[in-house]
Amino acid sequence: MEYIETSQSRVIGHYRGAEPGPLVIALGGIHGNEPAGVQGLERLFDLLAEEPFINPSFSFRGELLALRGNLSALAAGVRYIDTDLNRIWEPAERRKNRPRTREDQELDELLAVIEHAIEESPLSELVLLDLHTTTADGGLFAITGDDLPSLSLAAEMYVPVVKGMLDGLQGTTLEYFRTGQATNGRPVRAVVFESGNHHDPASVDLAVAGTINLLRALGCVREEDVNTLHDEKLREASAALPRMTELVYVHNISKDGSDHFQMKSGYHNFQRVRQGEELAHDRNGPILCPEDGYLLMPLYQKLGKEGFFIVRDYHKSTAY
Repeated sequence: MEYIETSQSRVIGHYRGAEPGPLVIALGGIHGNEPAGVQGLERLFDLLAEEPFINPSFSFRGELLALRGNLSALAAGVRYIDTDLNRIWEPAERRKNRPRTREDQELDELLAVIEHAIEESPLSELVLLDLHTTTADGGLFAITGDDLPSLSLAAEMYVPVVKGMLDGLQGTTLEYFRTGQATNGRPVRAVVFESGNHHDPASVDLAVAGTINLLRALGCVREEDVNTLHDEKLREASAALPRMTELVYVHNISKDGSDHFQMKSGYHNFQRVRQGEELAHDRNGPILCPEDGYLLMPLYQKLGKEGFFIVRDYHKSTAY
């Protein structure tokens, strides 16, 4: 196997196994105020560097390429500089007629690294993992496409899975890869992994655990080489959460803050909410919950285009 050291700030690490397998592209810090994913990937590459010395029989199939997302926003500690990097994922040709932002430059650089890796890799499959955290507590879950292969992969991470987000959000990493824009039309399995609260140190540990579980599910690492502690952390943190949910509502807000959206304090991810319950307010008055369900990603920061999401139990979990 080959461990590739790099001094590039964009690339956290690039690990190539001795055996052919999938190319896993892991992104951290797409939002600059979410450093846990970056820190988790940095820690994972330290573990990968040490593992062959601790466990001489360790083997790795395929490649893991880990990238830092929005370098400018990470340096500033803010969600984004000009626009949300996770809402503009389109090929450069489609973006050429709109005003260019700092995030367009970040995206161009990310796509250049990803496209080069795809060209150079004898990959059997391309898989994307995008690591995030949330402003509210209880934010441990996976988001993926509604196809069976993606749902099966996300389920192996032992956290709640949220369906339907492809319909609720446009211009995301998930949409870009799932619709084959990175691979000339060939769909790619892609998982967004939310590992907890921005400021909770445990979010870094859970990002590591989630990434390792995904690598195990793909066969990049063997079952016997994975410490059961990672499973235990994920299962314990998600024990009281619903297994699978689907998106039913997105509350969009103005990007410039002109509607003065304010979420009521004290809400957390997967908190049960009832139709008619006052969740927030804006310049037009109270904002009421549209239907019974679970609250997801309530916005407790200044920057953002979605105030909150409502999801409900998905009962056909046997589909995967």
